[in-house]
Amino acid sequence: MDLKILEIASNTENIKIVENFTHKAKNKNPICGDEIEIRLKINNDKILDFGYQSKSCIYCQASASLLAINIKNKKVKIINQLLNDVENFFSNSHNKFEKEWPQYQVLFTKKNITRKNCLLLPFQTLNKALKS
Repeated sequence: MDLKILEIASNTENIKIVENFTHKAKNKNPICGDEIEIRLKINNDKILDFGYQSKSCIYCQASASLLAINIKNKKVKIINQLLNDVENFFSNSHNKFEKEWPQYQVLFTKKNITRKNCLLLPFQTLNKALKS
């Protein structure tokens, strides 16, 4: 396992319950049992706060941590593009993120394809929350 993944997962500043949230979703990975709940506070189409709680593996934790750090104060429209890029990453031959999101290249690599569902769970849960 890459030490960078452990470093990202060890950032716990966004493992919290967001009070007065506007959007919320909970999701479970049926393959491995990882669970995550995300709460967001959105105002004027901008993500103001992001908190999550999970019972999950290190890959899911790293993915959620990186997601939480990088989407605060971003417009939902931009986040929807990121969600699309992430969802297509493992099936697309391009396998690169937009220049705005290079930090995701640490997690989303071909060597981590066996952990695809773990990496995608926070993104899928965020997508579900945004649609609620």
